[in-house]
Amino acid sequence: MPGEQVRDVCRKYGIAEQTFYWRRKYNGLAVAEAMQLRHLERENARLKKLVAERDLELEVMKEVLARKW
Repeated sequence: MPGEQVRDVCRKYGIAEQTFYWRRKYNGLAVAEAMQLRHLERENARLKKLVAERDLELEVMKEVLARKW
């Protein structure tokens, strides 16, 4: 029904809200494709973290080198 809360629909059909959102996000993908996509998302997050850490280290090094001794 229009206007029903996701929580109520999930309770009505006996599924978890996480399942509802997972289905909506990965709709149309085969299980193997969805797993590969999740793996790539995790790898992307890891790489972003590495780049952020590297950028921070570079900024610190620039500040140290810019000091007049």
